[in-house]
Amino acid sequence: MIFIRHILAILMLLATGLAAAQVSAQEAAGKNVIVEFSSEKPADWLSYRDAYKAMLWFEKYGKPKNLIQNHYQISAKDKIASIETLHLSLVSKSTRLNLPLDATGRTVLPLLKAAYDDNAELILNQQASQYQFRARASILIRPDGIYDASDLRTACEQLLAYQNTLGNNDLRGKKCSGVRFVYAKKSLDTQVELRSSGHSAQVLPITDGAAFWDESNDNFKTVIYVFSSGTEKIQLVTRSAPIAISAQFN
Repeated sequence: MIFIRHILAILMLLATGLAAAQVSAQEAAGKNVIVEFSSEKPADWLSYRDAYKAMLWFEKYGKPKNLIQNHYQISAKDKIASIETLHLSLVSKSTRLNLPLDATGRTVLPLLKAAYDDNAELILNQQASQYQFRARASILIRPDGIYDASDLRTACEQLLAYQNTLGNNDLRGKKCSGVRFVYAKKSLDTQVELRSSGHSAQVLPITDGAAFWDESNDNFKTVIYVFSSGTEKIQLVTRSAPIAISAQFN
């Protein structure tokens, strides 16, 4: 009897630890924190429910967000893993959807209650342990390619306010300093012009860099616009649509 009691006690401890780990992972996803997947998990399987909960924070966010958007992003942990060959699918009992990824690893994740209830899976064609998964907010891209600098500043402030609501410690005390237009490294049509009344159009310089403020690589062509302190009306005009527009902070 004593031996059986010991066994039952051990099983209860294991169950408690597993439940705590599951709650911790769900809270991390909901708070827009990078979620790490153990290599002990099936290599190509992710929880759709965790991704759903992470994206739901933006949907329920009640402050201004008309100039920003939210995606589900997959990013490589190191240079060995490739985004270019990565494919993501949503699979449930009744559904199979291909989720195209852009060059930054982002996709529009459909929020399907039926798939949530079915405990659907996100299927990767690569080892999940080589990647990080998160919700990624960015600035909306205009179809006409014309951006008022004042709108870009407002968009940056909306994005910063959203991140602060999530409790992002890296941005605590930071302010919006500008925006980053992101293009593919091989793009031949990368050009952003700065236009203001009474001045000739100025083509902003292009540099190699990362797509987002918290990434450190040079995988993209980027054009950075730093907000000015003046009140003059300024517009930025893109020759072709960028992959993304991200915020700059200091």
